[in-house]
Parts: sequence; C-alpha cells; structure tokens
Amino acid sequence: MIIRCYGSRGSIPVSGPEFLRYGGDTTCFEVRSQDDDIIIIDAGSGIRRLGNKLLREGRFDYTLFLTHSHWDHILGFPFFKPIYDARTTISIRGCSDAQGDLKKILARAMSGPYFPVPFDSLAATITYEDDCVMFYRVGPVEVWPIHLSHPNGGQGYKFVENGRSFVFLTDNELGHRHRGGLSVEAYVEFAQQADLLIHDAEYTPAEYERTRTWGHSTYLQALEVAIQARVRRFGLYHHNQDRDDAGIDAILDHCRQIVAQRHLDLEVCAVRQDMEIVL
Repeated sequence: MIIRCYGSRGSIPVSGPEFLRYGGDTTCFEVRSQDDDIIIIDAGSGIRRLGNKLLREGRFDYTLFLTHSHWDHILGFPFFKPIYDARTTISIRGCSDAQGDLKKILARAMSGPYFPVPFDSLAATITYEDDCVMFYRVGPVEVWPIHLSHPNGGQGYKFVENGRSFVFLTDNELGHRHRGGLSVEAYVEFAQQADLLIHDAEYTPAEYERTRTWGHSTYLQALEVAIQARVRRFGLYHHNQDRDDAGIDAILDHCRQIVAQRHLDLEVCAVRQDMEIVL
C-alpha cells in the first residue's frame, strides 16, 4: 500500500513562503493498492493536483471516500479535471447519517451562485454509496469506517492490506464528544497497533481553551491516542491555517521529546504535502 498526501492543511488553503515545507492545500490523499487500485480520501483543494497527475497517467477509474462535507474537504471537487472526462468512472462513498446525501451535497456546492459550471454537465460516470455500511473492499484493500467526533458528523477509515494498516482520523475532537462521536477508548481500539495513524492535531493546549467544541484535537491528545494504541508511526495532521512551518516544527519537536522521555518505540512525523509513505 502506497499513501500519498496532496493536502495537509485544515479549514482553508493557504499560501506564502512560511507554508512551503508542509504545504497549503486542504485534505486529499491517494492510496494505491498492490494491484494499483486508486483510492482517494477527501476532495479538498489538493485533489486538483492529484487529478492532473491521474490524467497524465491515463488513469480514469477511482474510489473516493469522503470523511465529511465541510468546505475544506470538498472544495476541490469542481476542479478535479477527471470529472469532466467521459472516460472517468468514480465510486463516491461515505455515510449519509454523517453528512447527508452525497450527490445533493456536491451538486449544491456546484450550483449558482457558488460555481459557474452546473453539476449536470459533468461527463464522468459517478455512482454514490452512502448507506453507512460497516465494511468496504476495494481490490485487495479492506476499508473499515468509524464515526468521528465532529460537528455535523464524519467518518474516519482504516485501510488494511496484507496485514498492514493505515488509520485516518481527521477532524476528530478527542476532548469533546459530539453527536455520533465515540469515546477516546473506542478510537484507541480502532487504531490498535496500526502501522500508520494520521490524526487531527490542529491545536495547541492553549488554543484549545478557546476552540473547544469546534471539532478538532490538540496535538497532545492525538499523540496520547497513538501511544495508547501502540501504533508504529504517527502523523500530525490538519495543520491550522495560521500555523507556519516553524510552528509545526515546534509541535513535532515537542512530540518527539515526549516519546523519547517515555522511552517509546514510536515514530512521529508532521504530515506534509507530497509526502509518500509505503506500508
């Protein structure tokens, strides 16, 4: 399984020299199976660059998993060029309990006065699966969903192939249980002994004093889940729109200091745009 990040930022895309190392695009990942199946996670602004790459490769068959439908996770969809190509087939999957009818949400985002190109003009063949099932399979990859603790709901996912697992829990507030959200213990169990856990780590503890209930975790809360779950590698994610490279470096350094002080066998990284991880 190959995991590539096309957007690591939260809330809104950013640009400028202070954001070069970790990137400014919002959530989008590509997962490639051993059979070269293409799985996409979320359609934030990063999906634009992914779409350009897939067209260059001549690839037109994808499965898109949406965690939820807040703007930063769907705003790139209208700029995903494969949806305007008749050769493209996309299966879009999510949970209507968490985010509503997927087709209606995307169509509304492309309706006037928000976007000039009508949704009905898309040339791709798009199917929608939003029945909140407990398990999916894409080629050799098993996909297990879990409800997130986030305003308006959401879903995280565990991707498993050949005994290796990647757990993706973005937009998950560990310090407050939103409607539909689960306990911290449930997320620890879900991520248990994962090869890679990428988790929302948007806030510092000081910032969280005024952002509690906004739907995001502190980096210390996320790190503790990684430690309790005994994952092999932990990725700090959903970087705050105002957090520059130096600020992310400081958070990463603090996490690594804690791991070293506790003599833990845990690799910690800050997820950056264009990062590639092979499991």
